[in-house]
Amino acid sequence: MRICRTWRNLYQFYWGNEINNDYVWYFVTSDYKSHPVGHKKPNPFGLCDILGNVWEWVEDWFSNDYFKTSPTQNPKGPPSGDFKVKRGGSQANLINHIKSHTRYRAPVDKRHYINGFRIAFSATEEGLPH
Repeated sequence: MRICRTWRNLYQFYWGNEINNDYVWYFVTSDYKSHPVGHKKPNPFGLCDILGNVWEWVEDWFSNDYFKTSPTQNPKGPPSGDFKVKRGGSQANLINHIKSHTRYRAPVDKRHYINGFRIAFSATEEGLPH
C-alpha cells in the first residue's frame, strides 16, 4: 500500500489535490463498468489503476477496531475472521471513496462485478523474484 499512499501527507490523491480523470475510473468516468488495466496514467512508480476501477481484495481479515491495537509497521489484520478487506474504491463510487485508506469488508464468498484483486509480492534486498 505504500506505493499508493506515499504522498498522502502532502496531497489528497497521489497525483495532487484536484480530481484528475486521467488517473482514475470512478462514477463520473467509468460508464458503470470496469475497464482493462493500463488505460489511465500510471503513478510515479509506473503502476496503473491503483485507485478506482474495481475494489481490490487484500489478504487481511477485517476487524472494526484492529487499528486501535495494530502495529504501526505493516499491520496485517487479525489472524482470522468472517470478512476480508477490500480497498481503493470502484467504478461505481463517488470520488470521496476513491482513496487508498478507504476500506470496506465483504464475506469471502461474495462475488460482484465491482470486486477484483491485484497480484502483489514484496521485493527483497536482492531485487524482485524472477
